[in-house]
Amino acid sequence: MPKQDRLSGNEAVAFALRQIDPDVIAAFPITPSTEIHQYVSLFKANGEMTTEFVTVESEHSAMSTCVGAQTAGVRAMTATSSCGLALMHEVLYIAASSRLPIVVAVVNRALSGPININNDHSDSMGSRDAGWIQLYSENAQEAYDNMLMAHRIAEHPDVCLPVMVCQDGFITSHAVENITLEDDAFVKAFVGEYRPAKYLLNPAEALSVGPYDFPAYYMEHKMLQTLAMERAEAVIEAVAADFGRATGRHYGLLEAYRMEDAELAVVLMSSSAGTGKVAVDRLRAQGKKAGLVKLRSFRPFPAAAVGKALAGVRAVGIMDKADSFSAFGGPLGAEVRAAMYEAGLRAKAANYVYGLGGRDVRVEDFYEVFAELEKATDGGKIPAHRYLGVRGLEGGAKQ
Repeated sequence: MPKQDRLSGNEAVAFALRQIDPDVIAAFPITPSTEIHQYVSLFKANGEMTTEFVTVESEHSAMSTCVGAQTAGVRAMTATSSCGLALMHEVLYIAASSRLPIVVAVVNRALSGPININNDHSDSMGSRDAGWIQLYSENAQEAYDNMLMAHRIAEHPDVCLPVMVCQDGFITSHAVENITLEDDAFVKAFVGEYRPAKYLLNPAEALSVGPYDFPAYYMEHKMLQTLAMERAEAVIEAVAADFGRATGRHYGLLEAYRMEDAELAVVLMSSSAGTGKVAVDRLRAQGKKAGLVKLRSFRPFPAAAVGKALAGVRAVGIMDKADSFSAFGGPLGAEVRAAMYEAGLRAKAANYVYGLGGRDVRVEDFYEVFAELEKATDGGKIPAHRYLGVRGLEGGAKQ
């Protein structure tokens, strides 16, 4: 039977790892994900896990260990943050192009420099094109649930791609929340055994791993990765549906919050959605038709679902916890605008870069965004791209 507990996001992810009990966990510490490996090492020392717990000398080695283990034919995992994920960058591409369903817990933290240990999404957004599925978690419950679903998604024969399960550093990872934990037997049955179709230590089949890919074949192999990422949308929804039927907790590619008749909406990811929902509820109480779209999956990017969710809005604020130094703000802004264009939507759109380096986002900040969106629907102009909550620089607006 499920049980109720109080855990931080890091504890919740570590508890999920204990229940999954993968064959190999490669561990190297970095704030704020260190606790995950710390808790796992305690589970291992107490005899609660059979996993091979490998302490390595760097995050590059941690991902290389996962690649080696998964190639050999076993399930492998790790956890990291910020510069640790950046140090893995080379091997992330190898894992994805080798079609290895590795799962990594990413505790999002600003990427240096200047050095900063607090939350934003610059680390995982810096790896958004490495070929990994990326799932983002609003709270500890969702981080736990995403970790339980991640292996089913990654290992599905239509996918065979690695997965990042992301949560916000310190905001989610260290805050203690009420959480529902499934029992060990359910987790074992839901996740299932890893049975790779091809693996290096199979004595019945010769296999070459990591060969040179000639120009005559390279593009076709990259296209196969793209097709697998596209198929992952349906797999994510199918796995989430199975999980919802079993637990009563329902997920999908995105969550449309009070969007049934919304005229003004914000689009965002992770923990800020909780603050945004409070703002939406208060604005609704004032008679304003506000709504919120929270993306759970950034890769694959659910363009059709985003277009459908925003179909009735007149103005949308796209909120990025990372900048891409482009003409129009952050990476989420570019993706959502493309999805709106493809869906034929003519709503006014503005991109807000916020929360960099851990700067707080408050309910009042959402009021400011919705006020600007409302002004735009009345014929006013809003900047295509601005920084929210920044001091000076004329409010951070860019026309």
